[in-house]
Amino acid sequence: MQFSSFSFQNLFQDDLTVFHHEVDSLTRFSQHLCKLLPSTITHDIIFVCIGTDRSTGDSLGPLVGTFLEESDLKRFHFYGTLDDPIHALNLQERLDFIQSHYTNPFIVGIDACLGKMKNISSIRIAKGPVKPGAALNKKLPEVGHIHLTGVVNISGFMDYLVLQNTRLSVVMKMAKFIAKGIKETENELLKNN
Repeated sequence: MQFSSFSFQNLFQDDLTVFHHEVDSLTRFSQHLCKLLPSTITHDIIFVCIGTDRSTGDSLGPLVGTFLEESDLKRFHFYGTLDDPIHALNLQERLDFIQSHYTNPFIVGIDACLGKMKNISSIRIAKGPVKPGAALNKKLPEVGHIHLTGVVNISGFMDYLVLQNTRLSVVMKMAKFIAKGIKETENELLKNN
């Protein structure tokens, strides 16, 4: 998949990692996301929420999409919800659909990931694409000009089972935080245009 020729070299600053429960984390999250998104209306901004409702740990993306569905977005578009998830079996098809239905889309990939114990419940905004399925050694298309990942559990041993046994409470809180941050980012961009 090829992304648009939009130049981001001077746009990116350091990646940002926040914990959803930290003071001021939502403001920092939305301000940083706002800096990384194109401010002009020449790009459709698409959030691709990756994951499945069949695994608690891997449901972060579809939960974010479901919460975005309820947030009445005006400028941003999103794909991937609990009812219509984007997962390993349909990822390429959905990316092809987005490329064929939007002119010059700016894509933000959203996915769950595994990490160190101290990073559980952290959310990272980073430049470049997300690599879905990496924890399970799956070869899937990379997604996004930038990406958001949430550390839902620890990695290292039997990652598939770890994802299956992740606490839904943690994933729900992270998904609500991300969706709220995206909505605040959209409000900020609309206010500035």
